[in-house]
Amino acid sequence: MRISYNWLKDYIDLTESPDEIARLLTHSGLEVEKVEKYESIKGGLENVVIGKVLTCEQHPNADRLRKTTVDIGGETPLNIVCGAPNVAAGQTVVVATIGAILYPTEGESFTIQKSKIRGEVSEGMLCAEDELGMGKSHDGIIVIEKEIKPGTSAKEYFNIEVDSIFEIGLTPNRADAASHLGVARDLRALLNRNLKKVDLKNFQPGFKASGITVKVENTKGCPRYTGLSITNVKIAESPEWLKTRLRSIGLNPINNVVDCTNYVMHSLGQPLHAFDQDEIKGGTIIVKNLPANTEFITLDGVKRKLLDTDLMICNSSEPMCLAGVFGGLDSGVKNNTRHIFLEAAYFSPETVRTSSMKHGLKTDSSFRFERGTDPNMPKVALRKAAALIAEVAGGEISSDIIDTHTETFPPFRIETTHQRICKLIGKEIPADRVLEIIALLDIKLAFRNGDLLVLDIPPFRVDVQREADLVEEVLRIYGYDNIELSDHLSSEFLSEFPAKDSDHIHHLIDQTLIGKGFQEILTNSLTKASYNELLSNQADAVPILNKLSEELAFMRSSLAFTGLETIAYNINRRQKNLKLFEWGKVYFKRGTKYIENNKLSVFITGNQHAESWNIPSKAVDFFDMKNTVVQVLEKLNIPVTQVQEITSNPVFSKGVIYKNGGKELVKFGYVSAVALKATDVKQEVLFADFDADLLLEFYSNKSKYKEIPKFPEVRRDLSLVLDASVTFEQIKELALKTERKLLTDINVFDVYEGKHIEAGKKSYSLSFTLLDKEQTLTDQTIESTMNKLMQTFEKELNTTIRK
Repeated sequence: MRISYNWLKDYIDLTESPDEIARLLTHSGLEVEKVEKYESIKGGLENVVIGKVLTCEQHPNADRLRKTTVDIGGETPLNIVCGAPNVAAGQTVVVATIGAILYPTEGESFTIQKSKIRGEVSEGMLCAEDELGMGKSHDGIIVIEKEIKPGTSAKEYFNIEVDSIFEIGLTPNRADAASHLGVARDLRALLNRNLKKVDLKNFQPGFKASGITVKVENTKGCPRYTGLSITNVKIAESPEWLKTRLRSIGLNPINNVVDCTNYVMHSLGQPLHAFDQDEIKGGTIIVKNLPANTEFITLDGVKRKLLDTDLMICNSSEPMCLAGVFGGLDSGVKNNTRHIFLEAAYFSPETVRTSSMKHGLKTDSSFRFERGTDPNMPKVALRKAAALIAEVAGGEISSDIIDTHTETFPPFRIETTHQRICKLIGKEIPADRVLEIIALLDIKLAFRNGDLLVLDIPPFRVDVQREADLVEEVLRIYGYDNIELSDHLSSEFLSEFPAKDSDHIHHLIDQTLIGKGFQEILTNSLTKASYNELLSNQADAVPILNKLSEELAFMRSSLAFTGLETIAYNINRRQKNLKLFEWGKVYFKRGTKYIENNKLSVFITGNQHAESWNIPSKAVDFFDMKNTVVQVLEKLNIPVTQVQEITSNPVFSKGVIYKNGGKELVKFGYVSAVALKATDVKQEVLFADFDADLLLEFYSNKSKYKEIPKFPEVRRDLSLVLDASVTFEQIKELALKTERKLLTDINVFDVYEGKHIEAGKKSYSLSFTLLDKEQTLTDQTIESTMNKLMQTFEKELNTTIRK
């Protein structure tokens, strides 16, 4: 959501800098993600001035160019070559001086430099409208009819507005802050400064009936509907100040009537809609639901089939507007509209939210209605918008306001105590300060008896319904940073803290991975249905009932695909060497129950390191991932008791599973081509899928130590030729089973397949480390042990020993 600093001043006096306002808002819960500078004309016409053309002569070397001298208030006039057909002596013109950067309406920006044009010196430029970004005209230079002192700043003459725009990451609960008035309310509480009243002095209602009858059949979906008529409007462009306001927050001006409704919506948070009154057949507006599959063409020209839950604004014979979401094609304001009926209503958030999601329509109006607007604001916004339309569109407010709910909507009531507020905050705040904050938030003290506080919450604060919500409001205005931590944190009750702290384990693994150059990512828990189809677990998948789109239709059942999407995003931006990890949950359905499992995913792709003149580039491989997996498990003191090859897994093309006690600790290996294609990744990726719950279960913080052997180790090598299907893990397991006492380590230092080796076979070169803890090994013992191992390999694995 974009909020204008200048616009905020309509509702509160501000002397603080935009950066200070951004800091205050962020600390109070309205996080300002960035502050942008806005200029009504890009570049702000810096180094552009008003000048007087003193002389104008034919260029000696070009038929279409003129030599001019221009007074810009300096000691000597500027020599400027100009190609405009309308330039003449005596004109007051706009001059871009040397160093000025111009941002034309079309094309790239350029800098004015001193130059020679066909042999004549030119020390600036006489500007056309499009060259300054002020319009599209390029018929000639701008000629100002008034006598303006040469050297006057063009920024000052054209009244260029400079503003600061706050990009606020509005959380869904803060519907009250979805407007400039709403943000100003928070600043009033933070700065203890008066809020300006909404200016309604120009509203002059008519005294005759509007000619429109309003009937609300679905009062649950529309508890309040207000409207009035404005006649003899002239649809045209909005005045410059209004267009500037809208552009500053990223809106494109449309016409003076629609711009007024948008302006008031972003000012007060109340959406409005203007109907062409001549299109309201039968002179009747009916707010009701229509039968399912009724066809309705929306403003974007799309024919839609309505649901029976859609609340519609209808005339006597047909629907005109999808309430709170989108207008109809025929009933809206058009260039030939002369009379309008202006609507401001309060629609049920649930009703608007359902229609918006079902039809895939997200508008500024639905954004506010589906979160909850102020039911007492429609009449105020209607007056404000009507007065503004009458001012800028030349219309006349020809009727008084129609209001289907003339009574004020009551506040919410909460009971609490000062002691309870301080207890939940964790600090003793003076009662007077608490009551001051409450009053600044428009919360009224309905009753007080000793420590008991009975408070009335205004209806626009839909997020303050409980005592905890009220305490949060007091705390965010008082300031989280003002709550000190005590030297000895205490609790009113004893809690059993687990011996194994998951946060501690996270920290250990984070340190390990970050130390190896990994970066942590955080991806969306909602994913595409197509991923479940790849995993062949549609029956176990958890669908989203009120999905926003097909891209976010299911809860993820694997961290693989969202991680691969992140990899694809980075690769497309030339970041190809990636090491990423993520902690997250996956979700499954088992019958009527839903299950959440904690996972840790690790990804490696690209080269082991960036290109360098002295180290050749090498692509990451399986053993880079294996090394990472082993380091994570060793950090947690978790042994691997079984290794199993991955078979028939849609995520992996090949890889292994590490187990402990029959439980799968981690799967890791190469990502399958199918999964890579589904996420548009065009290079090999290695993926490790840890069961984070098992990591916590098997974690041990007890390190094991053993005495350094007193006797020397002995190494012997063997070269085995065996079936290509035999794995090193099988060899290792068999060797350790055959010789339990003396064999301490086995390592493979070469694997060979190809020439001189029979097809379907491969050669392993292995080293065996032997150690006797009680005595020095003799040649006879070593020979006997190696013979026993060779015999076992030949018998169990059909191995040929290469000698």
